[in-house]
Amino acid sequence: MKKGTDFDIRGVAVFQKSEITEHYIYKNLAGRVRGLKSRRILSQIADDEMRHYNVWKTYTRRDVDPNRIRVWFFTFISTLFGFTFGIKLMENSEKRAHLLYSRFPGSFKEVNGIIRDEEEHEQALQMIFDEERLQYIGSVVFSLNNALVELMGVLAGLSFALQNSRAVALTASITGVAAALSMGASSYLATTSVPEGKNPLFAAFSTGFAYILTVLLLIAPYFIFNDLVRSFGASLFVAIVIIGLFNYYISVVRQLSFKSRFLEMVALCSSVAALSFLAGYLIRFAFGSII
Repeated sequence: MKKGTDFDIRGVAVFQKSEITEHYIYKNLAGRVRGLKSRRILSQIADDEMRHYNVWKTYTRRDVDPNRIRVWFFTFISTLFGFTFGIKLMENSEKRAHLLYSRFPGSFKEVNGIIRDEEEHEQALQMIFDEERLQYIGSVVFSLNNALVELMGVLAGLSFALQNSRAVALTASITGVAAALSMGASSYLATTSVPEGKNPLFAAFSTGFAYILTVLLLIAPYFIFNDLVRSFGASLFVAIVIIGLFNYYISVVRQLSFKSRFLEMVALCSSVAALSFLAGYLIRFAFGSII
């Protein structure tokens, strides 16, 4: 029996460290987030986490230090990508802790109260998750999808039609910049036509910037490598990485399935690239002497 008790105490020490770590994370975010309501909610959660820490401390009878790397990581991620993403990412690991809480014996009377607090925290956080940058996520998603599908198609077609990496890069750059400006203008007009509380200029900037950044990343291999096969392969790899990163972000903040969205977009991008490659082959076959 003593062995089981020792195991429980070690588990309590883990939870104690987790609570003090989350206390500092929420405390840091409370000092960075905008809005009095948001700051109050995050400060209250930070205080609750400290109270949970003290509850576990009554069993371990010792102080523990926070995981400073985890504190820095989630503070940095929340600052860079928005506190909604950072908190939801942290919540995913907290859900596993809730399952472990339920396995503790009845001698840990405070566990049920801690679980209720964590559930209340989730409900309170839902009230402040509507941060400004998420309002423009639809524009960014639309822009990224178009940039990835269109540019991979353009690069595949031009790679076979032109047979010159620099020529492909320059032609794709001109096409990409023109398309980015067009996307930005379209987003501006769409936002002004159907007001949804969004800033038209910021919506246009978000759309155009996402497009042009994707273009630059996709054409970069053509300036680095002379071999067209290697250039296109590197561009395709970059496209898959972008798809993976952005879909992971969306899956976290919107609580959507990552795997299905990722595979669907990779399949779409690859299909367009394959068809464009075929089109480039046919164009070169028909007009090869001119090109």
